[in-house]
Amino acid sequence: MKKGTIIGLSVLGVVVILAVSILGWGFSAYNSLVTQEENIHSKAATVDVQLQRRSDLIPNLVNTVKAYAAHEEEIFTAVSEARAKLAGSTTMDEKIEADSELTSALNRLLAISEAYPDLKASQNFIALQDELEGTENRIATARRDKNEAVQHFKTTQRRFPTSIIAGK
Repeated sequence: MKKGTIIGLSVLGVVVILAVSILGWGFSAYNSLVTQEENIHSKAATVDVQLQRRSDLIPNLVNTVKAYAAHEEEIFTAVSEARAKLAGSTTMDEKIEADSELTSALNRLLAISEAYPDLKASQNFIALQDELEGTENRIATARRDKNEAVQHFKTTQRRFPTSIIAGK
């Protein structure tokens, strides 16, 4: 073989290896972004599950408090309306707003317990309050996990050279 042919084949080999490497990196970067995006959806679903869990606990809590504080109808109505709004929300912004209203109404409902010592001593109320507190902690954890997943995705998406694949 001639020296020029060997050099030409060597250059062609390097170009092919380089092209395959770039293509492999592109597939890897794209698949990583897809995986991270799915992780975000999963974390958002966990937040929804915890919000639903809290929503399911509320009627029991309301009924327990009603037995002791029947004249506090305004608060019971506010809790029920906020719960219905959360259940009917479809977008994340709607859920955030409804959750804020529900949290406010629940705080007022739980404040009633201070005025009713018998209610505070009720085993059912104590158990429901503990379960609600645990659920609130789960919601906070799920939100934190989702926010971390979104932050990781956005950071990866904006970093060079992945931003070429992400189109950002």
